[in-house]
Amino acid sequence: MDNGASSYRRFRDNGDESGLVEIIRDYKDGLILYLTSIVGNIQTAEELAEDTFVLLGTKKPRDKGGSSFKTWLYTIGRNVAIDYLRKYRKRTFISLDDSAELASEEEEIERAYIRKEQQITVHRAMRRLSPDYRQVLWLVYFEELSSKEAARIMRRSIRSVESLLYRAKKSLKAQLEREGFDYEKI
Repeated sequence: MDNGASSYRRFRDNGDESGLVEIIRDYKDGLILYLTSIVGNIQTAEELAEDTFVLLGTKKPRDKGGSSFKTWLYTIGRNVAIDYLRKYRKRTFISLDDSAELASEEEEIERAYIRKEQQITVHRAMRRLSPDYRQVLWLVYFEELSSKEAARIMRRSIRSVESLLYRAKKSLKAQLEREGFDYEKI
């Protein structure tokens, strides 16, 4: 797989809509979960992911080729999420922990995407971390991006991301230990 770049070029240059459909199919779940780590609400994240794909479909921005397609797509998604947060900063949201209906919907997506009970526990512990910690852990470990790609998405230096990643892992380890989780078995 070429990481979605050829599918996007097919769509953008030749009008082949199946290219956009392939991108949505391949990247939708991961993008939704990444955006959830930014906005803290899965329904909002789904809407923002949809907005990201609509932007790709209507404006057809050009990838400058400086990074992988996934990094470029997640950067666009992050920018859409940040624009949303700026616009709706003062709105109040229902906490996922307070709404059983939303929590069960999130757990269904987590199970489909993660597939292992231990990883779900880690994901839940990550929700208790700061947004920057969640983002860097998600990008590097769940999306398997390099520190350089994560730095580009988060608009930070590589050194800053590596330092943030170190602190995030330390914080996650402490959170998991408080919950009695044996992180050594992962």
